[in-house]
Amino acid sequence: MKVKLNPDEKMVNQIKEGLKQTGGYCPCKLERTEDTKCMCKEFREQIKDPNYEGFCHCMLYIKEK
Repeated sequence: MKVKLNPDEKMVNQIKEGLKQTGGYCPCKLERTEDTKCMCKEFREQIKDPNYEGFCHCMLYIKEK
């Protein structure tokens, strides 16, 4: 398992700017809870699955097998 940043540098910069504006919460989520703090609970749960491969909701991280 390998989790890394999206290879699209422009996308990463936009998401990081959104994270700055929200205080570290996923810019794609309306709720501001510990579950939506980057790296969000949704993605942490997804990467526990050994068969999961793909991006987190906001596209900042990708998990590869």
